[in-house]
Amino acid sequence: MEVKATMAGSVWKMTVAQGDSVEEGQDVVILESMKMEIPIAAEQSGTVKEFKVQEGDFVNEGDVIAVIE
Repeated sequence: MEVKATMAGSVWKMTVAQGDSVEEGQDVVILESMKMEIPIAAEQSGTVKEFKVQEGDFVNEGDVIAVIE
């Protein structure tokens, strides 16, 4: 399952690491947009297989942030 950005912004903080287990609803990344912090949560439980971004990267709405298996 892909975790996608819900809005455009910069990746401010990655709250989990590749290989970590996550629960449905757990924050994976925090985006900064217009001086607001927007948490992006996993839509299902699993293991973070891969991140497609790094801290500081700019993403557009719908861009894939991470892949969870």
